[in-house]
Amino acid sequence: MRMSRSLASVTVAVCLVLSLPYDALPHARVEAREAAEPELFGASCHSRVDGSRVTAYCHNPYPRVDGVRLHIECDRWWDIDSDGAQVEAGPAQTVRLTGRCWKEVRAVWVSHRKLAR
Repeated sequence: MRMSRSLASVTVAVCLVLSLPYDALPHARVEAREAAEPELFGASCHSRVDGSRVTAYCHNPYPRVDGVRLHIECDRWWDIDSDGAQVEAGPAQTVRLTGRCWKEVRAVWVSHRKLAR
């Protein structure tokens, strides 16, 4: 069986393209950018549970203002969970966050938000 001329030329062209090195192939290239250093942000927080009362201290060592909020999940189904008000922790500032449940505390965490200042 004999190949037609058009099929033979297409086969040769495909073989030539496949034999080219990867860098020579026509494809979308994305230039590698230098990775920007991540912005240092976020207050360091430590919480303490004493019975049904919760206290958290957050210290912000960075120049950007951090909006911190205390979140408390109570253990009993009828006890109301609470999300505290946002408090601004400025550069080199330590803030105190407090809250409580009526009975036992199940979980405590602090959320952070970058504030424009």
